[in-house]
Amino acid sequence: MNRGTQKAWTAACTVLLVGAFEATRSIAAAQSSTASTGSQITLTPKASQKVITGAPDRFTGSVRVQSLFDAKVQTRATGGEVTFQSGARSAWHTHPLGQILIVTDGIGWVQQWGSPVQVMRKGDVVWIPAGVKHWHGATPNSSVTHIAIQENLDGRNVDWLEQVSDKQYHLAK
Repeated sequence: MNRGTQKAWTAACTVLLVGAFEATRSIAAAQSSTASTGSQITLTPKASQKVITGAPDRFTGSVRVQSLFDAKVQTRATGGEVTFQSGARSAWHTHPLGQILIVTDGIGWVQQWGSPVQVMRKGDVVWIPAGVKHWHGATPNSSVTHIAIQENLDGRNVDWLEQVSDKQYHLAK
């Protein structure tokens, strides 16, 4: 990553963190004002979180999706942990309010339509702006796991498009 790109990513991450802090403060204020009505902290044990296999119309290869949290009254954010086995990937898709990927294990790829593939590694944070057509997944030789966070707009957080063809995927190398 060149110095200019690195500065842009640092600035984008700072904006995201400040935005997340402000959103958390707003949620906390809303929650404290509703505390007298019986609002309580909710803890969801890992064993009770939904785990599904990635649907073939949305993914290629072996993909495991674990729902971490759904949108609630106070927030429209949703999150999940997604594991792509070697060679697995999502279909092309967009998010109406953008998406953040936090890579927790392995090595993967992310690609914006019309741009070169980017390598994502454990510890990386990927910010995908609203409406940007993209895909993400594992490399041919490594699995990847990430936490995906996105927000609902009018009850949806993703618009699925066509599959990433084998030719498109293998050109990503």
